[in-house]
Amino acid sequence: MTTETETTAPAGAPAVETFEYGGFADLLKPDSKWEIGGIGGWQFREPNAVAVVQNGRLRVACMPLTRTHTAVQFFDNAKHMYFSRERFAVPEGGSIAFELEIRAQKLNGVPNDFYDGFVSFNLLDFSTGMAVDFFVSNECYATVYARLPFPGSVAPEDDPTRYFALFDERPLPKGERQPHRYRIEYDQGAAELRFYVEGELVNREVNVPRMESLIAALGLMTEKDIVDGKSVSCHGQGLIGEWSPITITRRGA
Repeated sequence: MTTETETTAPAGAPAVETFEYGGFADLLKPDSKWEIGGIGGWQFREPNAVAVVQNGRLRVACMPLTRTHTAVQFFDNAKHMYFSRERFAVPEGGSIAFELEIRAQKLNGVPNDFYDGFVSFNLLDFSTGMAVDFFVSNECYATVYARLPFPGSVAPEDDPTRYFALFDERPLPKGERQPHRYRIEYDQGAAELRFYVEGELVNREVNVPRMESLIAALGLMTEKDIVDGKSVSCHGQGLIGEWSPITITRRGA
């Protein structure tokens, strides 16, 4: 269910809009707010993934992971993903924030190897290649700030670093396999990204390229480099991810 609340700001203050994006119970319906993710004809879909919706939350389990790609790294990384059908517009010169709870569990994985398997919340702009994420596994989480060569994306040719991916890994504050609350804020006017865990600012990126709109994604992923044209990301490990509905707040300039 998606609920929306308009907040009337005091005279002269920026307009604020807050609403919830969930609707997981309608996951299999034609008008679902979510669809299996994919790019350029490649679907991020594990054939034996099991999706369960209870108490308004989505839980997806896959044991073992099997989906691989031998040429495109992002296709190999994303095993099973749901994309929001809605693109969330960023207020001109204002900000947008996404907040939700995530719980992650890796099964039969390599101990202390975070990128062997994790659960993700992704904000994606395929027009520019921007990807802003939280990755969560058994022991830790990572903030991610990246510009990737998605098919059809355009990165500025005069930028000395056209493509990049910055990961910042940290221990989970309340321990492994527990739900934690995550928030990403994009301030278009300030050209900043801010990442929060349990209400605490944990990372801030500046001089962020301009984004007009974003889709949200929920995923089961790995992050292992393709080696000599072969995927090495699957070895029998599995993942269970759980996501709450997303609270989205837009604030005008």
